[in-house]
Amino acid sequence: MTDAVVTAEKLLQIDAVKLSPTQPFTWASGWKSPIYCDNRKVLSFPFVRDYIKSELCNVAFEQFPEADLIAGVATAGIAWGAMVSDQLKLPFIYVRPKPKEHGLGNQIEGGYQTGQKVVVIEDLVSTGKSSLQVVEVLRAAGLEVVGMISIFNYRFDAGKDAFEQAGVKLISLTDYPTLLELAQKKGVVQEDQLEILLNWRKDPASWTGLS
Repeated sequence: MTDAVVTAEKLLQIDAVKLSPTQPFTWASGWKSPIYCDNRKVLSFPFVRDYIKSELCNVAFEQFPEADLIAGVATAGIAWGAMVSDQLKLPFIYVRPKPKEHGLGNQIEGGYQTGQKVVVIEDLVSTGKSSLQVVEVLRAAGLEVVGMISIFNYRFDAGKDAFEQAGVKLISLTDYPTLLELAQKKGVVQEDQLEILLNWRKDPASWTGLS
């Protein structure tokens, strides 16, 4: 099995990914979705957590050896970023969705210097909008974003295009196509459900359910 398949299997194993083609979830964006990925659940399973941490570290070490700094995306990416930075013995910062409304008003928490090369750790990527907002904040602060690593990626065309336009190299441990293929092999989804799940990914913004 490839690393992507092993990661997908572990997410399914601990029920971090829920597939519900007939009773869709509603995302914060308002989109209807037949899948919900909750990587925060991984933190509660030490052996799976250790595996994911190791994989993130391997990618960071092999693909971005020039990194001076690790940045986590608040809130779900903070724990993973902290673990990666600890393992690789690199400084750690994290980025809030918006500046703090009291105290120093920071949006970036932690110590850093202009010109440092940073790798962003994210839990999952969908359209890329929120992830790339973090990149913009880091760049505005004078940091050089050399890449981003996520645990899961929906592989939307919109997300792929957004990262290419932003000039950000994105590497994900596993993704939606890998997960679906594995779920079908394991009998988690049936053939008729698979069609629904594949159709959703083609146009997730306008997908409303079975129709």
